[in-house]
Amino acid sequence: MAQPVLRLHAAPGEIDAEAWNALLAMQAAPSPFMRHEYLDALHRSGSATPEHGWTPQFATLWRGKTLLAACPLYIKDHSYGEYVFDWAWANAYEQHGLAYYPKALVAVPFTPVPGTRLLARDADSRALLVQGLVQFCKEAELSSLHLLFGADEDIAACADHGLMLRNTVQFHWSNQPGDSTAGYADFDAFLASLSHDKRKKIRQERRKVADAGVRFRWSRGSDISPADWDFFYRCYARTYREHGNAPYLSRDFFQRMADTLPEAWLLFIAERDGKPIASSLIALSVDGAAADAPRVAYGRYWGALERVDCLHFDACYYQPLAWCIDHGVQRFEGGAQGEHKMARALMPVKTTSAHWLAHPAFADAVERFLEREGEGIENYMQHLDERSPFKSPG
Repeated sequence: MAQPVLRLHAAPGEIDAEAWNALLAMQAAPSPFMRHEYLDALHRSGSATPEHGWTPQFATLWRGKTLLAACPLYIKDHSYGEYVFDWAWANAYEQHGLAYYPKALVAVPFTPVPGTRLLARDADSRALLVQGLVQFCKEAELSSLHLLFGADEDIAACADHGLMLRNTVQFHWSNQPGDSTAGYADFDAFLASLSHDKRKKIRQERRKVADAGVRFRWSRGSDISPADWDFFYRCYARTYREHGNAPYLSRDFFQRMADTLPEAWLLFIAERDGKPIASSLIALSVDGAAADAPRVAYGRYWGALERVDCLHFDACYYQPLAWCIDHGVQRFEGGAQGEHKMARALMPVKTTSAHWLAHPAFADAVERFLEREGEGIENYMQHLDERSPFKSPG
C-alpha cells in the first residue's frame, strides 16, 4: 500500500472545494466556518493573507488519489485574530534572544468557534495528519504549532502525539430545559426557567428597547438584500473603529458569503421610525441538517449607528434566542469571553487548544504554566456554576 503524502497549498483555492466539503461533512463537529467557501473568501477578499500576517499553507494528506485528511494551516508572524492568547510566550522567547515568530497555526482566522479542525476519514488518518504537521514544523524550523478550538477528536489526536493542551472558557445557550430533550415552547417558557431576578432583568431590558421605539426584523440567506448587507457592514466597521481598530473582514468578504454561502447567515436589523439603526449577524450550521432546520447558531458580529440602552443585549442575545426557540435550534454559541452572558442564560463551556513547542526548555516551562492555568480554569468554572441563572431544583 502506498505511503500517505502530505502536500501544502499556498491558497485554499488550490484544493478542490467539493472534496474539502465532503470531508467536512464526515466529521462529528462541522461548522460553516470550516466550509471551503468561508476559508476561500477569507483569502480572496484580502482578509487573511500574507500581507496581513496570515500565510496560507493548507495541508492535505493523500494516499494515491484518495484524500485522507486536510486542515487549514497558516504561518503567522503575529498572534492577532486568534483568541487563544500566547503573547506572554512570545515575550519570553524575545527576552531570551529567541524568535517565536514565525509559528504554525491550525485555526480559522478571526473565528473563536469550537469545531473540527482536522478533517479526516478516520482516526488513523487524523493521527497521520498531526504527525505530518509536526514534522513540517521541524523541517521548516518553526518555533511552534498551535491548533485552536478543536473538536474532541482533534484534541485526542494531538494529545496522543504529545501536544500540550490548554483550556479556555466560552458561553453557550442550550435549547434543552432541565433534563428534557425537547426545546422550549416559546421565549416565555425559556424565561420561566430562570430565577426571578434574571427573568425580571431580561424583561426590563427588552422593555427599554421597545419603549425607545425600536423594532426588529430578520432575514436569512438569499433574502438578505444587498442594501441590508451594506448597512450591516457600516455597523460592523463602525464598531471596530470605535475601539480604535480597523475591521478584520472586508466588505468583499461578506459579499462572497452572500454569493457562495448565503444559507449560513441570519441578519437582525433594529429600526426606529422606519430607519435602520443597528444590526446583528448570526451564523447557522449548514452541514448535517435540513436547510430550514440548523442545529447550531453562532453569535458573530454586531454594530450600531445610534445608542439605545440595552440594544446590544436585545440584538445579540434575546432576538437570536427567540429565533432559535421558534426554529428548533439546539444551541446558540455566544463566542469568546464575557461573564455578562451568564445573566442571559449562556452557560460556561470549556474549549480546548493544543500546542507543540520546538524548544525543549520552553516546552517544559509552558507545560508547567498550563498545569497551573488549568487548575485556575477548573476553579473558575466551579465559581461560574455556582452563579447559575436558572431556578434551583425543587
